[in-house]
Amino acid sequence: MTATENSGTYAGLAKVPLSLTPLNRKDFTSDQEVRWCPGCGDYAVLAAFLGFMPELGIKRENTVIISGIGCSSRFPYYVDSYGMHSIHGRATAIATGVATAREDLGVWVVTGDGDALSIGGNHLIHALRRNVNMTILLFNNRIYGLTKGQYSPTSEIGKVTKSSP
Repeated sequence: MTATENSGTYAGLAKVPLSLTPLNRKDFTSDQEVRWCPGCGDYAVLAAFLGFMPELGIKRENTVIISGIGCSSRFPYYVDSYGMHSIHGRATAIATGVATAREDLGVWVVTGDGDALSIGGNHLIHALRRNVNMTILLFNNRIYGLTKGQYSPTSEIGKVTKSSP
């Protein structure tokens, strides 16, 4: 059974097989220590993701998470599924290849504002233009958090940072 046959609400996951047994949050939680700064919003995104994946019912082995560079891109380590930490700005391009080659996979791109909208901007635009069957989780911190304060494409106009006085 696939997600569309099950509920009719997840058309993008139409060809992705569902688990035969009920899943829970622990099924998707990896054994890796989560290493983000205290209070970081990335924790909330991870908690939400781990909460709704069992509701989708997709088998873990049919879930792929591809990330780029930055704090958000540690995400694949924290989810017990297939995944890949790719190079800066190329997560969407790599995910396009995976989604195109394997329609039986639920493909997720986890990326930050700098990774996706700066060096990866054209890859993101072309994936959207092609309507590639993937889900993109874009973490918008409005700053490059990993480099401790360099402005990003979504930083406020006139923002003063260590790298842009």
